[in-house]
Amino acid sequence: MDELKIFTGNAHPALARATCEYLKVPMGEAKIFEFSNENIFVNILENVRERDVFIIQPLASPVNKNLVELLIMLDAFKRASAGRITAVVPYYAYARTDKKDQPRVPITARLIADLLTVAGANRLLTTDLHAGQIQGFFSIPVDELTALYILTRYFQNKSLENLVVVASDIGITKRARDVAERLKTPLAIIAKRRVDNSGKSEALTLIGDVKGKQALIVDDEIDTAGSLVNAVDLLRLNGATDIYSCCTHAVFSGPAMDKISKSPVKEIVITDTLPLPEAKKLPKITVLSIAPLLGEAIKRIHSGTSIGAMFE
Repeated sequence: MDELKIFTGNAHPALARATCEYLKVPMGEAKIFEFSNENIFVNILENVRERDVFIIQPLASPVNKNLVELLIMLDAFKRASAGRITAVVPYYAYARTDKKDQPRVPITARLIADLLTVAGANRLLTTDLHAGQIQGFFSIPVDELTALYILTRYFQNKSLENLVVVASDIGITKRARDVAERLKTPLAIIAKRRVDNSGKSEALTLIGDVKGKQALIVDDEIDTAGSLVNAVDLLRLNGATDIYSCCTHAVFSGPAMDKISKSPVKEIVITDTLPLPEAKKLPKITVLSIAPLLGEAIKRIHSGTSIGAMFE
């Protein structure tokens, strides 16, 4: 493990520290700051020549600043002759722009992949991509972890009775089905559509029976919480009793916290792929750490053992 070096940008240092604690390795030393003209500067304060370097930097808010910071860090380590550089990006921003679904629009998820590769990443480690095909945008190896087992274990321990798992939309059905199988519950699906480019959505149809049951809504991320609120309203309308929600990525942008605080959802369980400010830590929000998951994956990548075996 002496050849292993873990560094962090400014996006989520708490997650990086927790990962280092799991691995029992010290955090790498680097100075990363912004000049008064908003130019970002990176100075690596220790020798990384031929070392196995991991940079932990989710694309958290402010997304574009943290993205550029990661790109500059990758370039710095490449020029410092690091042996292998793995970009550890627990939350991959722009993932929803993964195809041309309108005329004259970009495929930004592919652009980010190209930027990371050109900047110097030899490998990507990420968690629960919005669309699995984003792995194919990279010409370097990609390891996609999933937090669904962490989330599922939490609800297994709660031993909720008469539970039904609800996929928040058609796209998340496969993951929701996996959760339902592990919890040994039936599955329901919400069919919805996006109203416009603002991200607004409306729940249209509920496929499945939730009447008189406790419901667990499964999603990969919660952004403005519009979809969550619509889903809760639809489930209540169809006779669900207590309603829970879980997701990997808690973006919580815009009016999300106001909507969540007013919503009858009983508990929202998230992971710490993104930092959660104190002001957003509502009593109904439970945060589970993915640091052990990241740490185990980093150890296996470094030692050349199987990542897939973690989920068998």
